[in-house]
Amino acid sequence: MIKSIAHIGIAVKDLEASGRLFRNLLGKQPDHEEEVADQKVKTVFFTIDGGAIELTAATDPSSPIAMSIEKRGEGVHHLSFVVDDLERELVRLQALGFQVIDQKPRTGADGYLVAFLHPKSTNGVLIELCQKP
Repeated sequence: MIKSIAHIGIAVKDLEASGRLFRNLLGKQPDHEEEVADQKVKTVFFTIDGGAIELTAATDPSSPIAMSIEKRGEGVHHLSFVVDDLERELVRLQALGFQVIDQKPRTGADGYLVAFLHPKSTNGVLIELCQKP
């Protein structure tokens, strides 16, 4: 069962410029920066009361973020929700007819287990489910 919003993921071309923009907008420094090598991205997180903004930039033209930006441009990429038991939640949602991208959880930023639901089954919105490490 979904417990809370983890973050709003924003795909960006230039992580440094976007980081500066959000530092100015939010009036604070990022809380966490990380490279997720297997997804070929770098991320910057700004925690805000009860959630976060995740800026994500590609480190390689073949990354999912690079392909998303090429297809749709920069902007909101996904919504991420915290769950207690990701494997059980994937089974529950598939039984309800949701199409999953990840059959099994994988490691994402900050050590979270993550899995995505396909936008075709969620009104065009890419949904990430995450479980705290």
